[in-house]
Amino acid sequence: MLLLVGLGNPGEKYERHRHNVGYMAVDAIADAHRFGPARRKFQGELREGDIGGDKAIALKPLTYMNDSGLSVGAAMRFYKLAPADVVVFHDELDLAAGKIKAKQGGGNAGHNGLRSIDDHIGPDFRRVRIGIGHPGDKTRVTGHVLGDFAKADRDWLDPLLAAIAKSAPFLVEGDARFATAVAQALAPPKPAKARPVDDPASGDFP
Repeated sequence: MLLLVGLGNPGEKYERHRHNVGYMAVDAIADAHRFGPARRKFQGELREGDIGGDKAIALKPLTYMNDSGLSVGAAMRFYKLAPADVVVFHDELDLAAGKIKAKQGGGNAGHNGLRSIDDHIGPDFRRVRIGIGHPGDKTRVTGHVLGDFAKADRDWLDPLLAAIAKSAPFLVEGDARFATAVAQALAPPKPAKARPVDDPASGDFP
């Protein structure tokens, strides 16, 4: 069983923030795989379903970002899960917009949501980093992270969320397999090979 955690802040004013892309990712997965309706539990919003025949829980902590670990820890203990069963989707400032990286364990790189989860369950949970890009100037970081996605961002954000949802069953096989599946889903289709055209001048025609 997997506990799929999306990080973000609750409330309409935060809904389109780049910092809430973790929420968007687990919503996309739960919708695509027809999870059950949302209900309040573990200080969060929870939906139950299955992915590729395996039970999965989608959890969006409603504690605000800095206390995400309260919700995640409560859910993990209730379902008797190990940190390796917890997959956290979160925004990543130092990753190009539209790119993802997935791995188990690691540091929090100043991300308060990750820091809180680390405090409650340790560092060995799995992370899916979703790139939101860096604004290029440290003084603009806060406004960038806590700002809405621009209209132009929909060109890469919508396909990325769809690819994450489509590839979610590969999380059972491992982080590398999932990341590869997302990349393949986003890759442009290869052009069909042109069929060779017979040259009438070659003398091969009757």
